[in-house]
Amino acid sequence: MHAITHPLPARQLKGDLAVWILILSELLVFGLFFLGYAVAARRHPALFEAGQATLDTGAATLNTLALLAASAVVVMAIERLERQRTREAGRLLALAALLGSLFLVNKALELHHHLALGITLSTSLFHMFYLGLVSFHFMHVLAGVIVLSWVARRCLRDTPPELNTVWSAGAYWHMVDLVWVVLFPLVYLL
Repeated sequence: MHAITHPLPARQLKGDLAVWILILSELLVFGLFFLGYAVAARRHPALFEAGQATLDTGAATLNTLALLAASAVVVMAIERLERQRTREAGRLLALAALLGSLFLVNKALELHHHLALGITLSTSLFHMFYLGLVSFHFMHVLAGVIVLSWVARRCLRDTPPELNTVWSAGAYWHMVDLVWVVLFPLVYLL
């Protein structure tokens, strides 16, 4: 007796392949940056401990909450868009962009404070890594806020982009959030 087999349906990658390649390459760059930080911190523990003491963990915690909330809101927005509730999705995406903007303002104030104190990339090895990492991440959050704002605007005008584009925007945003979830404890707490 022969078993009847049915071919499994092909799983389709949500989002654009080029965006996934971009995300993976960015995660690789951040991963190398994190590895360099960890090696340097292990070799110079007193220097890194003193540098961390200059950081505002309260502001960083607020930033963490803003990014985590934004990611949750992006998930809700995509779910609404999948159910053809375009305007709801637009409002949620606008809220996610607003939460991302809160992160940007808070981080800009933190960076301004350090620069006003004369802290630069050349101040110490710790500050080189700190300023490099948070500035690089800042630029990624800015790009994410711009993309979320664009998608939100399209949804609010009842001309949403293809769902694949929204999935790509959501995946990029989650990458930005994931990087912060690693960066926050690594740089601010450990």
